[in-house]
Amino acid sequence: MSTVAKVDVLDQPASGPIFQPISSRRRTTNVIARVLVTLAFLIAVVPLLWVLYTVISRGFEAITSSSWWTKSLQGVLPEQFAGGVYHAIYGTIVQSLIAAVISVPLGIMVAIYLVEYGRGRLARTTTFLVDVLSGIPSIVAALFIFSVWITTIGLTQSAFAVSLALVLLMLPVVIRSTEEMLRLVPDELREASYALGIPKWKTILRIVLPTALSGIISGILLAVARVMGETAPVLVLVGYSRAINFDVFSGNMASLPLLMYTELTNPLPAGQMRIWGAALTLILIIALLNVAAAVIAKIVAPKTR
Repeated sequence: MSTVAKVDVLDQPASGPIFQPISSRRRTTNVIARVLVTLAFLIAVVPLLWVLYTVISRGFEAITSSSWWTKSLQGVLPEQFAGGVYHAIYGTIVQSLIAAVISVPLGIMVAIYLVEYGRGRLARTTTFLVDVLSGIPSIVAALFIFSVWITTIGLTQSAFAVSLALVLLMLPVVIRSTEEMLRLVPDELREASYALGIPKWKTILRIVLPTALSGIISGILLAVARVMGETAPVLVLVGYSRAINFDVFSGNMASLPLLMYTELTNPLPAGQMRIWGAALTLILIIALLNVAAAVIAKIVAPKTR
Protein backbone atom coordinates (compact mmCIF):
# COMPACT_ATOMS: atom_id res chain seq x y z
CA MET A 1 0.00 0.00 0.00
CA SER A 2 1.52 3.27 -1.07
CA THR A 3 1.20 6.47 0.82
CA VAL A 4 0.91 9.84 -0.83
CA ALA A 5 2.25 12.87 0.97
CA LYS A 6 -0.34 15.55 1.29
CA VAL A 7 0.75 19.14 0.91
CA ASP A 8 -1.23 21.76 2.66
CA VAL A 9 -2.49 24.51 0.44
CA LEU A 10 -1.19 27.07 2.90
CA ASP A 11 2.35 25.72 2.41
CA GLN A 12 2.26 26.47 -1.30
CA PRO A 13 3.21 30.00 -2.41
CA ALA A 14 0.34 31.90 -3.97
CA SER A 15 2.61 33.21 -6.73
CA GLY A 16 6.26 33.59 -7.64
CA PRO A 17 8.39 36.33 -6.12
CA ILE A 18 8.00 39.71 -7.70
CA PHE A 19 11.26 41.42 -8.63
CA GLN A 20 11.19 45.15 -8.97
CA PRO A 21 13.24 46.72 -11.77
CA ILE A 22 16.53 48.25 -10.70
CA SER A 23 16.32 52.00 -10.62
CA SER A 24 18.55 54.14 -12.79
CA ARG A 25 20.14 55.65 -9.69
CA ARG A 26 21.29 52.24 -8.46
CA ARG A 27 22.60 51.35 -11.91
CA THR A 28 24.58 54.58 -12.05
CA THR A 29 25.97 54.03 -8.54
CA ASN A 30 27.01 50.49 -9.47
CA VAL A 31 28.83 51.69 -12.61
CA ILE A 32 30.62 54.47 -10.74
CA ALA A 33 31.72 52.07 -7.98
CA ARG A 34 32.97 49.57 -10.55
CA VAL A 35 34.95 52.25 -12.38
CA LEU A 36 36.49 53.55 -9.14
CA VAL A 37 37.51 50.05 -7.99
CA THR A 38 39.05 49.30 -11.40
CA LEU A 39 40.99 52.58 -11.34
CA ALA A 40 42.23 51.87 -7.82
CA PHE A 41 43.39 48.42 -8.94
CA LEU A 42 45.24 49.88 -11.94
CA ILE A 43 46.84 52.58 -9.80
CA ALA A 44 48.15 49.88 -7.44
CA VAL A 45 49.30 47.51 -10.20
CA VAL A 46 51.05 49.99 -12.51
CA PRO A 47 53.90 50.86 -10.07
CA LEU A 48 54.38 47.17 -9.28
CA LEU A 49 54.63 46.25 -12.96
CA TRP A 50 56.98 49.18 -13.55
CA VAL A 51 59.28 48.03 -10.73
CA LEU A 52 59.25 44.44 -12.01
CA TYR A 53 60.00 45.59 -15.57
CA THR A 54 62.88 47.77 -14.38
CA VAL A 55 64.45 45.05 -12.25
CA ILE A 56 64.06 42.37 -14.93
CA SER A 57 65.36 44.54 -17.77
CA ARG A 58 68.44 45.67 -15.82
CA GLY A 59 69.20 42.45 -13.97
CA PHE A 60 68.41 39.82 -16.57
CA GLU A 61 71.85 40.05 -18.19
CA ALA A 62 73.54 39.30 -14.87
CA ILE A 63 71.54 36.19 -13.95
CA THR A 64 71.97 34.60 -17.40
CA SER A 65 75.66 34.07 -16.71
CA SER A 66 76.52 30.61 -15.41
CA SER A 67 79.12 32.04 -13.02
CA TRP A 68 76.41 34.14 -11.38
CA TRP A 69 74.97 31.10 -9.64
CA THR A 70 78.16 29.11 -9.01
CA LYS A 71 80.88 31.62 -8.02
CA SER A 72 81.47 34.33 -5.45
CA LEU A 73 83.06 37.77 -5.77
CA GLN A 74 86.31 36.70 -4.15
CA GLY A 75 89.23 38.25 -6.06
CA VAL A 76 86.94 40.12 -8.46
CA LEU A 77 87.81 43.78 -8.97
CA PRO A 78 85.05 46.41 -8.73
CA GLU A 79 85.21 47.16 -12.46
CA GLN A 80 85.21 43.53 -13.62
CA PHE A 81 82.11 41.88 -15.08
CA ALA A 82 82.94 38.57 -13.41
CA GLY A 83 82.09 36.44 -10.42
CA GLY A 84 78.67 35.75 -9.02
CA VAL A 85 76.46 35.84 -5.95
CA TYR A 86 76.68 32.22 -4.86
CA HIS A 87 78.04 33.34 -1.48
CA ALA A 88 75.18 35.82 -1.00
CA ILE A 89 72.51 33.28 -1.99
CA TYR A 90 73.99 30.82 0.50
CA GLY A 91 74.01 33.42 3.27
CA THR A 92 70.41 34.49 2.60
CA ILE A 93 69.10 30.92 2.61
CA VAL A 94 71.11 29.78 5.65
CA GLN A 95 70.14 32.77 7.79
CA SER A 96 66.46 32.35 6.89
CA LEU A 97 66.51 28.59 7.51
CA ILE A 98 68.08 29.00 10.95
CA ALA A 99 65.41 31.55 11.80
CA ALA A 100 62.73 29.16 10.57
CA VAL A 101 64.11 26.24 12.61
CA ILE A 102 63.83 28.35 15.76
CA SER A 103 60.62 30.27 15.12
CA VAL A 104 58.40 27.61 13.49
CA PRO A 105 58.20 25.19 16.48
CA LEU A 106 57.81 28.09 18.92
CA GLY A 107 55.17 29.76 16.76
CA ILE A 108 53.12 26.60 16.30
CA MET A 109 53.22 25.76 20.02
CA VAL A 110 52.20 29.29 21.00
CA ALA A 111 49.35 29.21 18.47
CA ILE A 112 48.15 25.85 19.82
CA TYR A 113 48.20 27.24 23.35
CA LEU A 114 46.23 30.35 22.40
CA VAL A 115 43.59 28.42 20.44
CA GLU A 116 43.22 25.22 22.45
CA TYR A 117 44.29 26.06 26.00
CA GLY A 118 44.64 29.83 26.33
CA ARG A 119 42.52 31.28 29.11
CA GLY A 120 43.00 34.03 31.62
CA ARG A 121 45.78 36.54 32.15
CA LEU A 122 48.59 34.49 30.61
CA ALA A 123 46.74 34.12 27.31
CA ARG A 124 45.94 37.86 27.22
CA THR A 125 49.56 38.72 27.96
CA THR A 126 50.79 36.36 25.23
CA THR A 127 48.38 37.85 22.71
CA PHE A 128 49.53 41.35 23.65
CA LEU A 129 53.20 40.42 23.23
CA VAL A 130 52.51 38.87 19.82
CA ASP A 131 50.76 42.09 18.76
CA VAL A 132 53.78 44.08 19.93
CA LEU A 133 56.18 41.86 17.97
CA SER A 134 54.01 42.22 14.88
CA GLY A 135 54.48 45.97 14.90
CA ILE A 136 58.18 46.42 15.69
CA PRO A 137 60.44 47.63 12.84
CA SER A 138 63.29 45.41 11.72
CA ILE A 139 65.89 47.93 12.92
CA VAL A 140 64.49 47.68 16.47
CA ALA A 141 64.76 43.88 16.39
CA ALA A 142 68.35 44.18 15.12
CA LEU A 143 69.33 46.68 17.82
CA PHE A 144 67.74 44.50 20.51
CA ILE A 145 69.77 41.46 19.44
CA PHE A 146 72.88 43.66 19.19
CA SER A 147 72.40 44.92 22.75
CA VAL A 148 71.81 41.42 24.16
CA TRP A 149 73.95 39.15 21.98
CA ILE A 150 76.96 41.40 21.44
CA THR A 151 76.95 44.14 24.07
CA THR A 152 75.66 42.18 27.09
CA ILE A 153 76.82 38.60 26.43
CA GLY A 154 79.97 39.72 24.61
CA LEU A 155 79.70 37.49 21.54
CA THR A 156 80.83 38.58 18.10
CA GLN A 157 78.83 39.67 15.10
CA SER A 158 77.78 36.65 13.05
CA ALA A 159 75.14 35.21 10.78
CA PHE A 160 73.56 33.48 13.77
CA ALA A 161 72.92 36.87 15.37
CA VAL A 162 71.14 37.90 12.17
CA SER A 163 69.00 34.77 12.40
CA LEU A 164 68.02 35.67 15.96
CA ALA A 165 66.80 39.05 14.78
CA LEU A 166 64.89 37.39 11.95
CA VAL A 167 63.24 35.11 14.54
CA LEU A 168 61.71 38.18 16.20
CA LEU A 169 60.30 39.28 12.83
CA MET A 170 59.16 35.83 11.72
CA LEU A 171 57.65 34.58 14.97
CA PRO A 172 54.50 36.76 15.03
CA VAL A 173 53.73 35.91 11.41
CA VAL A 174 53.94 32.19 12.13
CA ILE A 175 51.84 32.53 15.28
CA ARG A 176 49.08 34.56 13.63
CA SER A 177 48.84 32.43 10.49
CA THR A 178 48.84 29.17 12.49
CA GLU A 179 46.32 30.57 14.95
CA GLU A 180 43.91 31.51 12.17
CA MET A 181 44.24 28.10 10.52
CA LEU A 182 43.56 26.29 13.79
CA ARG A 183 40.45 28.40 14.39
CA LEU A 184 39.11 27.35 11.00
CA VAL A 185 39.06 23.68 12.03
CA PRO A 186 35.41 22.85 12.86
CA ASP A 187 34.68 22.19 16.52
CA GLU A 188 32.64 19.17 15.45
CA LEU A 189 35.88 17.32 14.64
CA ARG A 190 37.21 17.97 18.12
CA GLU A 191 33.93 16.96 19.76
CA ALA A 192 33.73 13.75 17.75
CA SER A 193 37.26 12.85 18.83
CA TYR A 194 36.49 13.59 22.48
CA ALA A 195 33.33 11.46 22.23
CA LEU A 196 35.49 8.50 21.22
CA GLY A 197 37.56 8.92 24.36
CA ILE A 198 40.65 10.35 22.67
CA PRO A 199 42.66 12.72 24.91
CA LYS A 200 42.87 16.37 24.00
CA TRP A 201 46.58 16.34 23.21
CA LYS A 202 46.15 13.42 20.84
CA THR A 203 43.14 15.11 19.23
CA ILE A 204 45.25 18.17 18.53
CA LEU A 205 48.11 16.06 17.19
CA ARG A 206 46.09 13.63 15.07
CA ILE A 207 42.98 15.63 14.07
CA VAL A 208 43.43 19.40 14.39
CA LEU A 209 46.97 19.85 13.08
CA PRO A 210 46.60 17.57 10.00
CA THR A 211 43.37 19.37 9.08
CA ALA A 212 45.03 22.79 9.25
CA LEU A 213 48.42 21.64 7.90
CA SER A 214 48.09 23.13 4.41
CA GLY A 215 47.38 26.61 5.73
CA ILE A 216 50.10 26.33 8.36
CA ILE A 217 52.73 25.40 5.77
CA SER A 218 51.65 28.26 3.52
CA GLY A 219 51.99 30.71 6.40
CA ILE A 220 55.43 29.39 7.31
CA LEU A 221 56.78 29.69 3.76
CA LEU A 222 55.34 33.18 3.39
CA ALA A 223 56.96 34.17 6.69
CA VAL A 224 60.33 32.88 5.42
CA ALA A 225 59.89 34.84 2.20
CA ARG A 226 59.08 37.93 4.22
CA VAL A 227 62.29 37.91 6.28
CA MET A 228 64.59 37.09 3.35
CA GLY A 229 64.58 40.67 2.14
CA GLU A 230 65.26 42.34 5.49
CA THR A 231 68.24 44.68 5.36
CA ALA A 232 68.52 46.19 8.85
CA PRO A 233 69.56 42.97 10.68
CA VAL A 234 72.40 42.21 8.25
CA LEU A 235 73.65 45.80 8.37
CA VAL A 236 73.84 45.83 12.18
CA LEU A 237 74.73 42.26 13.11
CA VAL A 238 77.16 40.94 10.49
CA GLY A 239 79.79 42.28 8.14
CA TYR A 240 79.96 41.77 4.39
CA SER A 241 82.25 39.15 2.88
CA ARG A 242 83.05 38.75 -0.81
CA ALA A 243 83.81 35.05 -0.24
CA ILE A 244 81.60 32.28 1.08
CA ASN A 245 81.67 31.56 4.81
CA PHE A 246 80.20 28.29 6.08
CA ASP A 247 80.59 29.17 9.78
CA VAL A 248 77.39 30.85 10.99
CA PHE A 249 78.78 31.58 14.48
CA SER A 250 81.83 33.64 13.52
CA GLY A 251 83.12 35.76 10.68
CA ASN A 252 81.38 37.88 8.10
CA MET A 253 78.75 36.43 5.79
CA ALA A 254 77.17 37.95 2.71
CA SER A 255 73.49 37.99 1.84
CA LEU A 256 71.60 39.39 -1.12
CA PRO A 257 70.31 42.52 0.68
CA LEU A 258 73.76 43.17 2.16
CA LEU A 259 75.42 42.69 -1.23
CA MET A 260 73.08 45.25 -2.81
CA TYR A 261 73.78 47.75 -0.05
CA THR A 262 77.55 47.25 -0.33
CA GLU A 263 77.60 47.55 -4.11
CA LEU A 264 75.84 50.93 -3.88
CA THR A 265 79.28 52.40 -3.13
CA ASN A 266 80.50 51.09 -6.49
CA PRO A 267 79.47 53.60 -9.18
CA LEU A 268 80.97 51.54 -12.02
CA PRO A 269 78.72 49.67 -14.49
CA ALA A 270 79.79 46.32 -13.06
CA GLY A 271 78.61 47.35 -9.60
CA GLN A 272 75.25 48.54 -10.92
CA MET A 273 74.80 45.26 -12.77
CA ARG A 274 75.44 43.32 -9.55
CA ILE A 275 72.84 45.41 -7.68
CA TRP A 276 70.09 44.79 -10.23
CA GLY A 277 71.09 41.16 -10.64
CA ALA A 278 70.98 40.55 -6.88
CA ALA A 279 67.57 42.26 -6.67
CA LEU A 280 66.20 40.05 -9.45
CA THR A 281 67.70 36.96 -7.81
CA LEU A 282 65.99 37.79 -4.52
CA ILE A 283 62.67 38.31 -6.31
CA LEU A 284 63.02 34.94 -8.04
CA ILE A 285 63.78 33.14 -4.75
CA ILE A 286 60.78 34.72 -3.02
CA ALA A 287 58.56 33.93 -6.02
CA LEU A 288 59.68 30.29 -5.89
CA LEU A 289 58.81 30.16 -2.20
CA ASN A 290 55.34 31.50 -2.91
CA VAL A 291 54.82 28.93 -5.67
CA ALA A 292 56.09 26.19 -3.36
CA ALA A 293 53.67 27.35 -0.66
CA ALA A 294 50.74 27.08 -3.07
CA VAL A 295 51.80 23.65 -4.36
CA ILE A 296 52.49 22.17 -0.93
CA ALA A 297 49.24 23.56 0.44
CA LYS A 298 47.34 21.88 -2.39
CA ILE A 299 49.13 18.56 -1.87
CA VAL A 300 48.64 18.31 1.88
CA ALA A 301 45.14 19.79 1.95
CA PRO A 302 42.47 17.41 3.29
CA LYS A 303 40.90 15.42 0.46
CA THR A 304 37.12 15.65 0.16
CA ARG A 305 34.96 13.17 -1.69
